[in-house]
Amino acid sequence: MSSRPPIGPAGRGVRGSESLASPTAVASSHHPSLALRPLRFVLLACGLIALVVGLWTGLARLGVGLMGVAPRLVEFHGALMVCGFFGTLICIERAVALNRPLAYFIPLFAAMGVVALLAGTITLAGVAFLSASVALAAASLWNMRRLQSALLALAPSIAALCWGLGTLTWLAERPLGESAGWWLAFLVLTVAAERLELSRIVAPPAMAKVVFAAAIAVLLIGVARGELERPLSFFIGSGLILCGAWLLIYDLARRTVRLSGQIRFTALCMLLGHCWLIVAGLELLARPLHLVTYWYDAVVHAITLGFVLSMVFGHALIIFPSVVGLKLRYSPVLYVPLLLLHMSVAIRIVGDFSGWQDIRSVSGFLTIVALIGFAITVAVASIRKRPRALPGTGNLNGVEASR
Repeated sequence: MSSRPPIGPAGRGVRGSESLASPTAVASSHHPSLALRPLRFVLLACGLIALVVGLWTGLARLGVGLMGVAPRLVEFHGALMVCGFFGTLICIERAVALNRPLAYFIPLFAAMGVVALLAGTITLAGVAFLSASVALAAASLWNMRRLQSALLALAPSIAALCWGLGTLTWLAERPLGESAGWWLAFLVLTVAAERLELSRIVAPPAMAKVVFAAAIAVLLIGVARGELERPLSFFIGSGLILCGAWLLIYDLARRTVRLSGQIRFTALCMLLGHCWLIVAGLELLARPLHLVTYWYDAVVHAITLGFVLSMVFGHALIIFPSVVGLKLRYSPVLYVPLLLLHMSVAIRIVGDFSGWQDIRSVSGFLTIVALIGFAITVAVASIRKRPRALPGTGNLNGVEASR
């Protein structure tokens, strides 16, 4: 199999430089070698453990009495989900995309952070996550050095540095909203940077790139001002709305959603996620909502569950096979857990606005059911034998189209 990147318009490679939702980057790498495949499984296991513990502590924060949850871990819920799960997943993908042995130090740092966090060694965990963020920023910049567009080259590195700044404020025991602001910027800009590179296929006008850069700047200004700790988050809210609207207009998913099968499923995950980004921005701009007890919770989970996790659902069938070397298959049944995921976010926001604690707890369980349902559906579909393709037919669910 050729390791050359897919070719886009004008013969330019669209090899991914982005994380989390970076199918081209993953697809362009070689298959896992016998030496590195066990390491990838170990690193991925650390990320998944962070996800499981993060979800467990999330239910505990919702007031659900669960056995086996150490009280000290409950306060690490955000760090486990953002740094432990999403961060490790992003770092693994980047290492696979670079396909160089030294690149595996990036997810190794993140995995060490997970282990240290579970052991209760906060300082060591922070240092490990900070190291991962700096290494990720450097690797992103190195991988994008061939691009002529400064925006494409800098956006992924800026996203990684936001992770590091959030970790620093967390270690400094600053207010939670400050570290959360940087961590959320890390996730939003990571995904947005990947979609920006893909937008080259759609060829947006030059002014569109200016608007994208302005959206990033506005968002970062708000985060630097610590707006999540203020009564009004004008810059963060405006930045999220601009990013979400830009993605809805220029994302390649607007075209691929008209197709079928896995291609449409992936595109729908993207578009639904962009909508939640706009919802989060509107929540921040609506000043009266700050009188609601759980407005902060509504914003955070609109981004992490509605936007980011929807992206994970959309690209899991592309990213994970390249990471672990196992073939995963699509099934139309995947629309069920996708629907449950977005229902859980909507219910969560309703519960946050109304202060109805019981319905907030229901949303947490529904999120877990969606994740388990997604995993089971993919496993069952992958075990089933795929019908042999007719001679002369191509792979309609190729990486380029599925994006």
